[in-house]
Amino acid sequence: MNQPKTDLSNLNDGQQEAVISEDARILVLAGAGSGKTKTLLQKLIYLIEKKEISPSSILAITFTKNTTNEMIDRLIISADTTGQYETMLFDKQLSKADKDKERIYNQKKYKWIDGLTIRTFHSFCYGILRSYGVNEFDNKFRIIGNEKRDEEDELSKNVAPETVFEVVHKLLIEQCEDTIFLLQLKRYILDYIIDKIHLKKNDKNIIPKDGKYFTTLDGTKVRSKSEQFIADWFYRHSIKYEYEPLLNIKDFSFRPDFYIPEANLYIEHVSDKSYSTKDKEEQFVKGNLLLVKTFESMTRDSALFNHTLDKIVKNRLPANYLKTVSLTYKEEFNGYHEDVKDFVAQIMRITDMIKVENIDLKLVLENARKDQHERVRNFYELAIPIVQKYIHYCTDKSYLDFNDLISRTTSLFQNHEDIANKYKSKYQYILVDEFQDVNNLQVELIKLLLKEQTQLFCVGDDWQSIYGFRGSNVSYIVDFESHFANSKVIKLSLNYRSTQNIVGASNEVIKHNKFKVEKEIFSSKRSEHKIVIYSGNSEDENIQFCFNKVQELLEEGLTNDDILFLYRRSKMYSPFFYRFKNENVKVQAKTIHGAKGLEAKVVFIIGLTQGNGGFPDIWLEDRIFQVIKKANHDLLMEEERRLFYVAITRAKDKLFLITEKGNESSFLKEIPEIFTVKTSIPIKSVVEKVITCPKCFSQLEKLFVFCPYCGQKATE
Repeated sequence: MNQPKTDLSNLNDGQQEAVISEDARILVLAGAGSGKTKTLLQKLIYLIEKKEISPSSILAITFTKNTTNEMIDRLIISADTTGQYETMLFDKQLSKADKDKERIYNQKKYKWIDGLTIRTFHSFCYGILRSYGVNEFDNKFRIIGNEKRDEEDELSKNVAPETVFEVVHKLLIEQCEDTIFLLQLKRYILDYIIDKIHLKKNDKNIIPKDGKYFTTLDGTKVRSKSEQFIADWFYRHSIKYEYEPLLNIKDFSFRPDFYIPEANLYIEHVSDKSYSTKDKEEQFVKGNLLLVKTFESMTRDSALFNHTLDKIVKNRLPANYLKTVSLTYKEEFNGYHEDVKDFVAQIMRITDMIKVENIDLKLVLENARKDQHERVRNFYELAIPIVQKYIHYCTDKSYLDFNDLISRTTSLFQNHEDIANKYKSKYQYILVDEFQDVNNLQVELIKLLLKEQTQLFCVGDDWQSIYGFRGSNVSYIVDFESHFANSKVIKLSLNYRSTQNIVGASNEVIKHNKFKVEKEIFSSKRSEHKIVIYSGNSEDENIQFCFNKVQELLEEGLTNDDILFLYRRSKMYSPFFYRFKNENVKVQAKTIHGAKGLEAKVVFIIGLTQGNGGFPDIWLEDRIFQVIKKANHDLLMEEERRLFYVAITRAKDKLFLITEKGNESSFLKEIPEIFTVKTSIPIKSVVEKVITCPKCFSQLEKLFVFCPYCGQKATE
């Protein structure tokens, strides 16, 4: 069978150094477009052909199945002297399934490719646990994910019959069989997901005109937390009440806070902000009606307030009055199911974070209970029991989620030295792609695979680390030498993808980040095209400009695949999408996160405005998540800038940056003018031109041909 071809003459100096280096710990810091995947694959081929390393001794780890397939495709192309496989890959008539079959066939055809271990982190761990994980976990486990898998791979063959959401939702409903939990959950959802009372103190626009923005357990809107407490107490004890009934006893109409018909009792709750109740009390005396007052000071001790209400109300109810009520999840959350889903999504998010950060649940709850905000404390009191149930449920059902695959493999290596040594001895070379995206669990696993003489070869770019929200930790690549002793860092500085203006602009933007590895990237491509910054007066103008440009580019011979629209959030593209769809223009469009690894001849980056909904879009996530992992505004800003860097460097030849006049993104100011040309539709002058007679200087109307005062012919 054909052997791989090692031709180092096609590599630049940095790439050659990386390929032939014998150092045990290597980080190849590859700038955007500098051929990092090519270098990693050439390293792999060099090891097999020149170093005569057995393919079975090489492990290449990737992050996505697509990257794995791309690597295998490139290796097959390097071995296929006929060129047929490459032709097949670019045949648009063939389906993905057909191409997948061809890949598998050709991979097995070339034994040196088939002998390699090229896996995603998850696929690699899956294989280990299936083969040797029986002492750590049931090796007949199934994979539980956030959605049903449609990919045909080894992981998809053993998928759990339910998703993470379905399990967490089911466990939440089961927990609601405890009436106390059910009512606490309903109170949390009403207060913080529906009414958002934690935001209303600072946002006057949210407060309704009638001042009633607290929702009681039975759906009544009241004016204060104290009134909400009273109404909820009635609800829990199945006591019927009327809120603010209209009453006219003798002299005037007014609305007492509560009326309990069964006890013929009125309750007036007096707070610091209440008006004097003296006039109302006189009316009750005149009408011989029973009024009881409660006070704000009582609410500071909920047990005391409960006791007070018990004394006030229950003694006045009929002896046979129903004391308790049977509550069910279905009835209590009727109409609130979407809000419950939001709560479930938050539980799933913290479960994921807890696993990635490897924090004990008891510690999380302990930290949450110390938080200054009631909302955060209440959330964790409700969420942690569900997280515990979820973990126990998955163990009981032999389910592993994607984080579990890695943590269980790590645990297997730590607890069973014989199995760890088997893999340490098997792999002499470990190659890791996209190293800037690794998280704590993945790095711990890598370290457990290493012996002193194992070569660890990592490729990545700290400037393109954009997955902090998923748990990736950029410090592993920035501080590589402190995490892996006696390491060597090789920088690839030549960008083969983008023109000098695009590369120059991207260099200047990223210089504003402090937490990075210093490097200067150069372009191998020269072009007269500068980056176009277009500032429209409105979104409509921006859409029209982009539409006109796309039409021009298509007329010049470019295809739809040559043009890529990028945006920070999906909603930014909606108005562009509808315009292009109506005009039958079919434009490639992705979020910047989704475009990682892609390139196009022409790139439009839209939505480059400042402030909420623009870019940068600093999203200091809900304080709920800060209990597990503290967020830093400056570091979040740096990740936004790295995201902008990724967006810029997708462009090969032309780049258009679309903003709004007077609301330009701060990122645009970081690009020196030498790399850009700015264009916009000028704002019309608000001062109209005054026409005067050239002879007598009298003011003339626009349509006058002759001056009516002196007869002189008017000039324009």
